[in-house]
Amino acid sequence: AVGITAAYAFSVVLTFLGDSDSYYEAAALLITFVLFGHWMEMKSRRGTTDALQALFALVPPQARVLRNGKEELTPTAEVKVGDIVVLKPGDKVPVDGEIIEGETAIDESLVTGESIPVAKKLGDKVIGGSINQSGSVKFKATKVGEDTALAQIVRLVETAQNSKAPGQKLADRFAKYLVIVAVGGGLLTFSIWFFIIGQPLLFALTFAISTVVIACPDALGLATPTAVAVGTGLGAKHNILIKDAPTLEQVSKIQAVVLDKTGTLTEGKPKVTAVVTVDGLNEDEALRLIGAAEAKSSHPLSKAVLDEVERGKLVLPKNVEKFENLSGLGVKAVVNGKSVLVGTVKLMKENKVDLRALENKINELLSEGNTIMVLAVDGKAAAVVSAADPIKPNAKKAVERLNQLGIEIAMITGDNEKTARSIAKNIGIKRVFAEVLPAEKANYVRKLQEEGKFVAMVGDGVNDAPALAQADIGIAIGAGTDVAIETANVVLMKSDPADVLRAIRLSKATVRKMKQNLFWASIYNLLAIPVAAGILYPSFGISLRPEISALLMSVSSIIVATNAVLLNKVEKDLITV
Repeated sequence: AVGITAAYAFSVVLTFLGDSDSYYEAAALLITFVLFGHWMEMKSRRGTTDALQALFALVPPQARVLRNGKEELTPTAEVKVGDIVVLKPGDKVPVDGEIIEGETAIDESLVTGESIPVAKKLGDKVIGGSINQSGSVKFKATKVGEDTALAQIVRLVETAQNSKAPGQKLADRFAKYLVIVAVGGGLLTFSIWFFIIGQPLLFALTFAISTVVIACPDALGLATPTAVAVGTGLGAKHNILIKDAPTLEQVSKIQAVVLDKTGTLTEGKPKVTAVVTVDGLNEDEALRLIGAAEAKSSHPLSKAVLDEVERGKLVLPKNVEKFENLSGLGVKAVVNGKSVLVGTVKLMKENKVDLRALENKINELLSEGNTIMVLAVDGKAAAVVSAADPIKPNAKKAVERLNQLGIEIAMITGDNEKTARSIAKNIGIKRVFAEVLPAEKANYVRKLQEEGKFVAMVGDGVNDAPALAQADIGIAIGAGTDVAIETANVVLMKSDPADVLRAIRLSKATVRKMKQNLFWASIYNLLAIPVAAGILYPSFGISLRPEISALLMSVSSIIVATNAVLLNKVEKDLITV
């Protein structure tokens, strides 16, 4: 702007003085080249908004809403919380909700990245933007407008693309000084050529304006925003949501990753593998007692037992009193007048339950990598139920690749030591934190930080939120809870542990581009200013007119923008593990 103003102002003065020389064409070309540079910048950013546009397109314009018992086509924007929405095969889900009638399979791949359609029944949640595949269902709208999961994803990506990386803040400060250097350099150049060397006014002015123009820190201003925009857009395309530019930069510094076992490394859907009883108690009765006590618990093992009860068509006792959830240990309740305690070996020991009758079987089940829950009735050990949680397909390969990057992997779980070590061995993890209560997870993250490591915590549950907040980088598996996602810096929508590796690869590639751009922009300015000021003119006769300086300045911006766009080449590393 200073260069354009100077060129135009002096041209006007020369015109009034009747001089045939002027800088009008230089001012016009300056504007042209600057606008061309900005057009290239916008072009480089435009590709990053494709993922956002695709997400916006997922929301259908209309929804089938039940009003006064009749089905009406209503604009999606007018759907309110509590409205009953009808979904037919092939319909897109307009808003988030909970199924109140019917069963179906819903394709959530465009929102969560899960490739297989998910079976949905009464009480299950549906996500706006997903596609109904087979059945007809009715659901109650629970989140609409800006509160939907889809809107939150879009907001996350937009925030990330508009935020500034720490490197850019430094560049901005440097750019402020560069403006002073540009104007000061222009005045100094004019003074030397006009007053000291004694060259004509127009001659000195040409070098001065060229100096001001070429010193424009345009490329420095673009150095990291273009890379951040491309990086976050690429992440969103592959279901990796990075909340802001500082996070995108810091993910590259990760030295240790703490992985929560259930739901992160394993499917989080354990299945009962064995039921062993003592003192004449039959297996069905043991399952009924455990099922009754665990019915109000949200633990994955509780669901495994209740699924087994349902599979065996067993009827749970109705008389359940004094239910108490013992966080990280188990539950206790009074079932049909009997005092029932269900949970870990640690819980049994704390309640002085003699486990000798089950000890050998417990050790055998644990050595096989099963998770167990022990049943005690009226203070006596009655049964042990084991369950296995399948390891996610990509878990082993992801851990192997992370180790190759020199990143230490630790697994954290509430499971007992034997089960935890067996699972960790299968996956290839050497460091294990076992029998950790939910409230203690943050302490183990802190322990790694005290060892001088930059730590990432990966989890999916409410009880992971404190640990996610404690970690230098909190990474939430997308299938997890809103609380975990709210606390985390990075959200992995696909619930694939390999996405931790992909996020690190993306961050490293983006930071590499940032550094390349900052180096180029800085070196270019430092080398170009003396040339524009005429340092080569006395010896080689080389001079730069203002329009040529503007072109070179724009070329610098174009190189920076183009280099950022080349970040898309890293996409192949996000597809493979």
